[in-house]
Amino acid sequence: MLKSLASFGATLTLAASVAFGASTAAVAQDAKPVKIGWAAWSDAEFVTKLAAKLIEDKLGQKVELVQTDVAPLYQGVSRGDIDFMMMAWLPQTHADYYKRVESKVETLGTVYEGAKLGWVVPKYIPESEIGSIEDLKKEDVQKKLSGTVQGIDPGAGLTRLSEEALKTYALKDYKLQISSEAGMLTTVDRAYRGEKWFVATSWSPHWMFGKYELRYLKDPKSALGEAEHVDVLARKEFKTENPKVAEFMSRMKLPIADLEAAMFDAQETSYEKAVDKYISEHPDQIKSWLGQEG
Repeated sequence: MLKSLASFGATLTLAASVAFGASTAAVAQDAKPVKIGWAAWSDAEFVTKLAAKLIEDKLGQKVELVQTDVAPLYQGVSRGDIDFMMMAWLPQTHADYYKRVESKVETLGTVYEGAKLGWVVPKYIPESEIGSIEDLKKEDVQKKLSGTVQGIDPGAGLTRLSEEALKTYALKDYKLQISSEAGMLTTVDRAYRGEKWFVATSWSPHWMFGKYELRYLKDPKSALGEAEHVDVLARKEFKTENPKVAEFMSRMKLPIADLEAAMFDAQETSYEKAVDKYISEHPDQIKSWLGQEG
């Protein structure tokens, strides 16, 4: 009898140890920060910080934000150094990057659809003067624009497509001014305030459309692509290792109009305040992302 009790006690101890070990492993997994990668683009900054806030406050998991350029982002996710990124512009803008890592990543969902790349001019330039990229060939237009298209980062998909567009439209007297999003915006702001002519690379969603009156130039040869979708790309195994966050990310989707409004709020205040405002003004949307509908 004593031997049986001892055996029973040992079994209980072993079961408790296994249960404790499993519980500790689960806690350790939850305690490990979720690493989200992002590049310094205003749309990526807003959605990334929005997701991070909700993951920490609603799902109880710590988040580490990793800021880098686009190419290292794809490499980081494919190597497993970054858990996921929320700015995969597909099918065209990031086609080259995606092709290299396609077998090493998985798509969790689409953050927004109807994203667009293009070249913009201020609305105070008559459309009869510049309505299409083709119009940039006009000698007087080329002079007023100083033969320059204001660009962004050297590694951006938009930069690659814009360089191709110069060739496609035979704009041999133009140069693409490689800079950064911040550099392009500084140039645009200065020119806009002086009502000077300019053409700049841009994309939607972007807060600049809330601050300035701009219009896209027609692109009859589709050199800058068609409408895109922006996806969440995760490292392999993330979905199985962290299903709670993966499921949340698969449901997180923003209408572009809402996103642009929030991005403009972020410029007027801060990204942190804009994120808080978005959460407070979209309770039903947040609940659906968290799987709390009904």
